[in-house]
Parts: sequence; structure tokens; C-alpha cells
Amino acid sequence: MEAGERGEAGGGGAAETGPVFTLEEVAKRNSSRETWLVIHGSVYDVTRFLEEHPGGEEVLLEQAGRDATESFEDVGHSTDAREMLKQYYIGEVHPHDRKKEGSKSPSTTSSGQASFWSTWLIPIFGALVLGLMYRYYMLDGRSS
Repeated sequence: MEAGERGEAGGGGAAETGPVFTLEEVAKRNSSRETWLVIHGSVYDVTRFLEEHPGGEEVLLEQAGRDATESFEDVGHSTDAREMLKQYYIGEVHPHDRKKEGSKSPSTTSSGQASFWSTWLIPIFGALVLGLMYRYYMLDGRSS
């Protein structure tokens, strides 16, 4: 069954990159029996890796059957983890679905970066202002 579906999905000049899957096909693989993820437009079958994943299988199952690029990048995986990912590669997302996915990705990434900076810069700036105010009022209190 699976090989037949892969054959149908893999036609059309994708010999050098592997079979091509639609997001609809990937969405069907969202259980512990068959766990597929999309990361940066590539499809990975991580079923064999569920029990070995350092963050626990729940993390992978939560993202199963959909685009997990943002979650994968938010965690900040190591170079070794990225290399390990290659052994689970099974194909690419269909170009039609990739355009939908690509149009959402840049705004999400940039807002993620903005969130990171605001998470750190606003508290640091607030702490500096409070520190200066405290120092100013403490010096003012001593001189009176």
C-alpha cells in the first residue's frame, strides 16, 4: 500500500531529490505507527526515531503529519541532529504545496525573531531604567 502511494506521488522528474508528496498525503501519517514530518520542504519518516528522540516521542507526535519547520528551528537543534535528520529523508513536498508553505514561512520567521529580541531587550531596558531611577533617588535622598 505505502509503496504504491509513494510511486504515484513520486512521478514527474523528482528522481534526483526523491519522491514528491502532497501535504495531504503527509497529513495522513500522524500516528505512532507512521510518523512523517515536513522540515524546510523535505519529508521525513521519523517513525523509527520516536523512542530515541531526546525530547520524547510526544514532541514528534505533536508535529506529525504537518510542517514542523518552525518547531524544529525554535528548539535550536545541533549540527549532529541536522545530520541525523538526513537518514530519515523520504522525499520532497509537492511544489504546489511548497508555495503555500513558503508564503507563510518568512513572516513567521521574522516575527519569531522580533519576539526573541523583544523578549530580551525590553526587560534589559526596563532593568536599566529602574537601576538609574533607584540610583538617582538614593543619591537625592542622601544629599537632603
